[in-house]
Amino acid sequence: MSRRSGILEFAVLGLLRESPMHGYELRKRLNTSLGIFRAFSYGTLYPCLKTLVANGWLIEEAGSAPEDALAASLAGRRAKIVYRLTAEGKEHFEELLSHTGPDSWEDEHFAARFAFFGQTEREVRMRVLEGRRSRLEERLEKMRVSLARTRERLDDYTLELQRHGMESVEREVRWLNELIESERAGRDQRRSDPESPARDDITSGEKTDGLLPHRDDTGPDPSDDTAK
Repeated sequence: MSRRSGILEFAVLGLLRESPMHGYELRKRLNTSLGIFRAFSYGTLYPCLKTLVANGWLIEEAGSAPEDALAASLAGRRAKIVYRLTAEGKEHFEELLSHTGPDSWEDEHFAARFAFFGQTEREVRMRVLEGRRSRLEERLEKMRVSLARTRERLDDYTLELQRHGMESVEREVRWLNELIESERAGRDQRRSDPESPARDDITSGEKTDGLLPHRDDTGPDPSDDTAK
Protein backbone atom coordinates (compact mmCIF):
# COMPACT_ATOMS: atom_id res chain seq x y z
CA MET A 1 0.00 0.00 0.00
CA SER A 2 1.36 3.44 -0.90
CA ARG A 3 1.64 6.09 1.79
CA ARG A 4 -1.07 8.25 0.15
CA SER A 5 -3.54 5.37 -0.19
CA GLY A 6 -2.94 4.53 3.46
CA ILE A 7 -3.76 8.12 4.44
CA LEU A 8 -6.94 8.00 2.35
CA GLU A 9 -8.07 4.75 3.99
CA PHE A 10 -7.41 6.26 7.41
CA ALA A 11 -9.45 9.38 6.57
CA VAL A 12 -12.34 7.37 5.11
CA LEU A 13 -12.54 5.15 8.18
CA GLY A 14 -12.42 8.21 10.43
CA LEU A 15 -15.24 9.99 8.63
CA LEU A 16 -17.41 6.88 8.57
CA ARG A 17 -16.83 6.43 12.29
CA GLU A 18 -18.86 9.62 12.70
CA SER A 19 -21.76 8.39 10.56
CA PRO A 20 -22.50 6.23 7.49
CA MET A 21 -22.20 8.07 4.17
CA HIS A 22 -22.44 7.44 0.46
CA GLY A 23 -19.55 8.12 -1.87
CA TYR A 24 -20.57 11.65 -2.84
CA GLU A 25 -20.81 12.72 0.79
CA LEU A 26 -17.45 11.14 1.55
CA ARG A 27 -15.76 12.84 -1.37
CA LYS A 28 -17.24 16.19 -0.37
CA ARG A 29 -16.11 15.83 3.25
CA LEU A 30 -12.63 14.80 2.14
CA ASN A 31 -12.46 17.80 -0.21
CA THR A 32 -13.82 20.42 2.16
CA SER A 33 -12.68 19.20 5.57
CA LEU A 34 -9.35 17.59 4.75
CA GLY A 35 -7.59 19.86 2.29
CA ILE A 36 -4.93 17.28 1.46
CA PHE A 37 -7.54 15.43 -0.63
CA ARG A 38 -8.73 18.35 -2.76
CA ALA A 39 -7.18 16.95 -5.93
CA PHE A 40 -8.40 13.36 -5.69
CA SER A 41 -11.24 11.90 -7.75
CA TYR A 42 -13.88 9.18 -7.64
CA GLY A 43 -11.38 7.03 -9.51
CA THR A 44 -9.27 7.14 -6.37
CA LEU A 45 -12.05 6.93 -3.79
CA TYR A 46 -14.02 3.95 -5.06
CA PRO A 47 -11.09 1.48 -5.28
CA CYS A 48 -10.29 2.51 -1.70
CA LEU A 49 -13.88 1.84 -0.59
CA LYS A 50 -13.91 -1.54 -2.35
CA THR A 51 -10.67 -2.49 -0.60
CA LEU A 52 -12.09 -1.53 2.78
CA VAL A 53 -15.23 -3.57 2.08
CA ALA A 54 -13.14 -6.57 1.01
CA ASN A 55 -11.15 -6.30 4.25
CA GLY A 56 -14.37 -6.41 6.26
CA TRP A 57 -13.95 -2.90 7.63
CA LEU A 58 -16.95 -1.46 5.74
CA ILE A 59 -20.26 -2.83 4.53
CA GLU A 60 -22.35 -1.57 1.62
CA GLU A 61 -26.03 -0.84 2.15
CA ALA A 62 -28.73 0.43 -0.16
CA GLY A 63 -29.95 3.99 0.41
CA SER A 64 -32.48 4.01 3.24
CA ALA A 65 -35.00 6.52 1.84
CA PRO A 66 -37.71 4.68 -0.19
CA GLU A 67 -38.39 7.75 -2.33
CA ASP A 68 -34.71 7.90 -3.30
CA ALA A 69 -34.74 4.29 -4.43
CA LEU A 70 -37.98 4.84 -6.37
CA ALA A 71 -36.62 7.97 -8.06
CA ALA A 72 -33.44 6.15 -9.02
CA SER A 73 -35.45 3.27 -10.45
CA LEU A 74 -37.68 5.57 -12.52
CA ALA A 75 -34.61 7.39 -13.81
CA GLY A 76 -32.98 4.13 -14.85
CA ARG A 77 -30.22 4.50 -12.32
CA ARG A 78 -29.15 2.20 -9.52
CA ALA A 79 -29.79 3.28 -5.93
CA LYS A 80 -27.00 4.99 -4.02
CA ILE A 81 -24.74 2.83 -1.92
CA VAL A 82 -24.21 3.84 1.70
CA TYR A 83 -20.98 2.79 3.40
CA ARG A 84 -21.09 1.85 7.07
CA LEU A 85 -18.19 1.10 9.41
CA THR A 86 -18.20 -2.42 10.86
CA ALA A 87 -17.09 -3.36 14.37
CA GLU A 88 -13.87 -4.67 12.83
CA GLY A 89 -13.44 -1.40 10.95
CA LYS A 90 -13.88 0.63 14.11
CA GLU A 91 -11.33 -1.52 15.89
CA HIS A 92 -8.90 -1.13 12.99
CA PHE A 93 -9.35 2.65 12.94
CA GLU A 94 -8.73 2.88 16.68
CA GLU A 95 -5.57 0.85 16.20
CA LEU A 96 -4.45 3.29 13.49
CA LEU A 97 -5.22 6.21 15.81
CA SER A 98 -2.81 4.79 18.37
CA HIS A 99 0.15 4.78 15.95
CA THR A 100 2.71 7.50 16.61
CA GLY A 101 5.62 6.53 14.36
CA PRO A 102 7.54 8.78 11.96
CA ASP A 103 4.88 8.50 9.22
CA SER A 104 2.42 10.37 11.45
CA TRP A 105 4.80 13.34 11.55
CA GLU A 106 5.01 13.81 7.78
CA ASP A 107 3.09 16.63 6.09
CA GLU A 108 0.10 14.83 4.59
CA HIS A 109 -0.25 12.15 7.25
CA PHE A 110 0.00 14.69 10.06
CA ALA A 111 -2.80 16.78 8.53
CA ALA A 112 -5.07 13.72 8.42
CA ARG A 113 -4.11 12.67 11.94
CA PHE A 114 -4.73 16.15 13.30
CA ALA A 115 -8.19 16.27 11.72
CA PHE A 116 -9.16 13.32 13.94
CA PHE A 117 -7.48 14.46 17.14
CA GLY A 118 -10.93 14.73 18.71
CA GLN A 119 -11.12 10.93 18.53
CA THR A 120 -7.53 10.39 19.68
CA GLU A 121 -6.25 9.70 23.20
CA ARG A 122 -4.48 12.63 24.84
CA GLU A 123 -1.15 10.83 25.25
CA VAL A 124 -1.16 9.82 21.59
CA ARG A 125 -1.90 13.40 20.56
CA MET A 126 1.07 14.59 22.60
CA ARG A 127 3.43 12.08 20.98
CA VAL A 128 2.28 13.02 17.49
CA LEU A 129 2.56 16.76 18.18
CA GLU A 130 6.01 16.41 19.72
CA GLY A 131 7.17 14.17 16.88
CA ARG A 132 5.89 16.67 14.31
CA ARG A 133 7.64 19.52 16.09
CA SER A 134 10.90 17.58 16.20
CA ARG A 135 10.64 16.81 12.49
CA LEU A 136 10.02 20.47 11.63
CA GLU A 137 12.86 21.66 13.84
CA GLU A 138 15.19 19.30 11.96
CA ARG A 139 13.87 20.63 8.65
CA LEU A 140 14.28 24.22 9.80
CA GLU A 141 17.90 23.65 10.81
CA LYS A 142 18.70 22.12 7.42
CA MET A 143 17.07 25.08 5.69
CA ARG A 144 19.14 27.53 7.72
CA VAL A 145 22.37 25.69 6.97
CA SER A 146 21.53 25.52 3.27
CA LEU A 147 20.64 29.20 3.13
CA ALA A 148 23.87 30.20 4.88
CA ARG A 149 25.90 28.21 2.36
CA THR A 150 24.16 29.47 -0.77
CA ARG A 151 23.07 33.00 0.18
CA GLU A 152 25.76 34.71 -1.91
CA ARG A 153 24.84 32.74 -5.04
CA LEU A 154 21.09 33.39 -4.91
CA ASP A 155 19.26 36.20 -6.63
CA ASP A 156 16.90 38.35 -4.58
CA TYR A 157 13.74 36.48 -5.58
CA THR A 158 15.11 33.01 -4.88
CA LEU A 159 16.44 34.27 -1.57
CA GLU A 160 13.05 35.71 -0.68
CA LEU A 161 11.37 32.42 -1.58
CA GLN A 162 13.68 30.50 0.73
CA ARG A 163 13.05 32.97 3.52
CA HIS A 164 9.32 32.58 3.00
CA GLY A 165 9.67 28.82 3.31
CA MET A 166 11.61 29.17 6.53
CA GLU A 167 9.05 31.57 7.97
CA SER A 168 6.26 29.09 7.18
CA VAL A 169 8.07 26.33 9.06
CA GLU A 170 8.81 28.68 11.96
CA ARG A 171 5.13 29.61 12.20
CA GLU A 172 4.11 25.97 12.35
CA VAL A 173 6.67 25.26 15.05
CA ARG A 174 5.23 28.14 17.13
CA TRP A 175 1.72 26.78 16.53
CA LEU A 176 2.81 23.31 17.64
CA ASN A 177 4.40 24.76 20.76
CA GLU A 178 1.09 26.40 21.64
CA LEU A 179 -0.84 23.17 21.06
CA ILE A 180 1.59 21.15 23.14
CA GLU A 181 1.42 23.64 26.00
CA SER A 182 -2.38 23.59 25.81
CA GLU A 183 -2.42 19.79 25.96
CA ARG A 184 -0.07 19.82 28.94
CA ALA A 185 -2.12 22.46 30.71
CA GLY A 186 -5.28 20.41 30.22
CA ARG A 187 -3.59 17.28 31.53
CA ASP A 188 -2.16 19.10 34.54
CA GLN A 189 -5.55 20.62 35.32
CA ARG A 190 -7.21 17.20 35.31
CA ARG A 191 -4.52 15.82 37.60
CA SER A 192 -4.91 18.70 40.05
CA ASP A 193 -8.71 18.46 40.06
CA PRO A 194 -9.67 14.76 40.32
CA GLU A 195 -13.34 15.67 40.76
CA SER A 196 -13.61 17.27 37.32
CA PRO A 197 -15.13 14.99 34.64
CA ALA A 198 -12.79 13.76 31.94
CA ARG A 199 -13.81 15.25 28.62
CA ASP A 200 -12.69 12.07 26.89
CA ASP A 201 -15.35 10.09 28.74
CA ILE A 202 -18.68 10.67 27.00
CA THR A 203 -21.56 8.36 26.35
CA SER A 204 -20.72 7.81 22.69
CA GLY A 205 -17.28 6.53 23.59
CA GLU A 206 -15.62 9.08 21.30
CA LYS A 207 -13.07 11.69 22.31
CA THR A 208 -14.19 15.31 22.27
CA ASP A 209 -11.29 17.47 23.40
CA GLY A 210 -9.75 17.89 19.96
CA LEU A 211 -10.67 19.12 16.50
CA LEU A 212 -13.04 17.25 14.24
CA PRO A 213 -13.51 17.94 10.53
CA HIS A 214 -16.18 20.56 9.86
CA ARG A 215 -19.53 19.07 9.00
CA ASP A 216 -21.01 20.19 5.71
CA ASP A 217 -24.76 19.63 5.65
CA THR A 218 -25.24 20.61 2.01
CA GLY A 219 -27.30 17.94 0.27
CA PRO A 220 -25.61 15.60 -2.19
CA ASP A 221 -25.85 15.99 -5.91
CA PRO A 222 -28.38 13.34 -7.03
CA SER A 223 -26.52 12.87 -10.30
CA ASP A 224 -23.41 11.56 -8.55
CA ASP A 225 -22.35 8.44 -6.68
CA THR A 226 -24.19 5.56 -8.26
CA ALA A 227 -22.93 2.19 -7.23
CA LYS A 228 -19.77 1.18 -8.98
